[in-house]
Amino acid sequence: MASRRGRVVEQAGPWGFVFFLAYIGAAIYFVSESDGGFWGVILGLLQAIVWPVYVIFWVLTEIGA
Repeated sequence: MASRRGRVVEQAGPWGFVFFLAYIGAAIYFVSESDGGFWGVILGLLQAIVWPVYVIFWVLTEIGA
């Protein structure tokens, strides 16, 4: 039986890097705004993960969607 080999081309690599840089920037911002305690830093890292959700929510709220 002949094996069939396919070629996979991943074209989303640059966007992954952009999102990674956005997360790093958000993490630096939210951690610097925290009180510096352990749970403040953990909360800042969690906020860095979900901040795009808040941006989309407020944009949709402002445009009346």
